[in-house]
Amino acid sequence: MPFRGDLKIQCFQGDNYVPLDRARITISPTGQFVSPNAKTIQLITDSSGLTQQVPLDTPPIDYSQAPTNQIPYSLANVRVERDGFEPLFVRGCQVYPDRVAFQQCRMVPVSNTRQQQDIIVILPNKLVGNFPPKIPESPEKVMPPPASGVVLPYPVVPEYVVVHQGVPNDASAPNYTVRYKDYIKNVASSEIFPTWSDNTIRANLYCIISFTLNRIYTEWYRGKGKNFDITSSTAYDHAFSYGRNIFDNIDRIADEIFSSYVKRPGRRQPLLTQYCDGKNVQCPGWLTQWGSKYLGDEGKAPFDILTSFYGTDLELNRADQVKGIPSSYPGYNLTIGAKGEPVRTIQTFLNRISVAYPLIPKLSVDGDYGPNTANSVKTFQGVFNLPQTGVVDYATWYKISDVYVGVSKIAELRGYSYDTKEVGIERTFFPPSTNIYRNDDVPYVQYFDDLY
Repeated sequence: MPFRGDLKIQCFQGDNYVPLDRARITISPTGQFVSPNAKTIQLITDSSGLTQQVPLDTPPIDYSQAPTNQIPYSLANVRVERDGFEPLFVRGCQVYPDRVAFQQCRMVPVSNTRQQQDIIVILPNKLVGNFPPKIPESPEKVMPPPASGVVLPYPVVPEYVVVHQGVPNDASAPNYTVRYKDYIKNVASSEIFPTWSDNTIRANLYCIISFTLNRIYTEWYRGKGKNFDITSSTAYDHAFSYGRNIFDNIDRIADEIFSSYVKRPGRRQPLLTQYCDGKNVQCPGWLTQWGSKYLGDEGKAPFDILTSFYGTDLELNRADQVKGIPSSYPGYNLTIGAKGEPVRTIQTFLNRISVAYPLIPKLSVDGDYGPNTANSVKTFQGVFNLPQTGVVDYATWYKISDVYVGVSKIAELRGYSYDTKEVGIERTFFPPSTNIYRNDDVPYVQYFDDLY
C-alpha cells in the first residue's frame, strides 16, 4: 500500500486574517515518490480562503522514525494566482505520511513596481539538511540592573517576532516580522518531524518557546544594538524558513501551549533551552531531538522528557500577558451554560470575524453560551484547524482573539494595516535551484538540487 499525506492551502490578503477567495491553486507533486500517473492538481479557494485536503504520495513512515539517509517527506510545488494580486510560487512544500500539511499563502496586491513574481523556497528540515550545530551559551543570562529599564519585569508573549535571516553580524541579511505563534510553528516544522508522538512534539515545543522567550525577555540581540529579536542561524538560535508549510499536529499543540515556558525555580527568566539532534551532534545536558523521540515512544510525558535532559529542578510557567490581544483568557473554558462578560466578548469577536468569514453564523450578544454560540465556535474551529469541540478553551480563546485583531479596526488603530509594508515585513525570496549561503560562505543547502 502506498503511503499518503495531505496538503491543504489557505490564502489571506497580505499579513492579516482576511481570507482570499477564488484564488487559483496549482499543485505539482515532485520527487522520487511521485506516482508515474500523478497529475497536476487544480483547486479554487472558498469564502474562507481554503482548499480541500489533497492526498499526495509520500515516503514510508519508517523514514522518520530513526536516523537514516532517506528524506522522510515528499515535495510539492504550489502556484497561487488571483486577479488583482501578485502571483506566488512556493517551492518544496513538505508532505509527510499520515499528516496534513498546511500551506498559508499571504497574497500581495498587484504593484506596478514589482519586477518578478514572489518565490518562496522551503528549506530542508534541519534533521536532514546541512545546518551548523548550536554554539553553546550560558543558559542563565546576566541581567542588567532593573533601573536600566532594559529588562521586562516578567516574561511576556510578544505579538510579533523580528527574525534575522542569517548570522547575527550579517548586515546584508533581511529581517522578517512574523506573528509570534507563526514563528513557533515554523521553527517546530523546520526542526523536528511531525510524525513523532505528541509527547515528543510538546517537549520540543517547550524548548523552542522557552528559548525564544529568553531571547525576548533578556533582549539578547536588542541589547547589543541589533534591530531583531532572534536569528534563523542554527549556530545561534533556531532553524526558520520564511513562508514554509506547517503541520496539523504541530499547529494544534502550539496553539495550546504557546505561552508556556521552562524555568529554574527562583529564576525569573525562561531557561535558554539549548538542544541538538543527538545524531550528528552530541550535547550533554541539553535535550537531543532523537533522544526525545525515543522517550516519547516509551510513553514519557513531555515534562519528564525535559527533566531527563535538563535535570529535575525545572518548572513550567505560563506567561500572563499576551501582547496584541484585547482581552485575556478568563481562566476557565466556555461551554454551553456559561454566562457573563467573557461569553459576551467571544460573541462580539465572532460576529466581527463572520463579516470576513460568512460561514461562521452571527450571534446575539447576550452573554449566554447556548447551542448557537457553540455552533459558531465549532465552525470557527473548523476554519482555523482547531479541534471542533464547540468549547472555547485556552487555544480557541487566543485564536479567536488573533483573528479578531487581524480582521477588525483594532489592527488599524494599533498602526498595522493590510499592507505588508506597513507591518515591517521585508519580503525576500530565494530563486529556485540555488544555494543559500551564510556570511562564512558555507551553504545552508549543499545538495539543494538533489532534494528539490
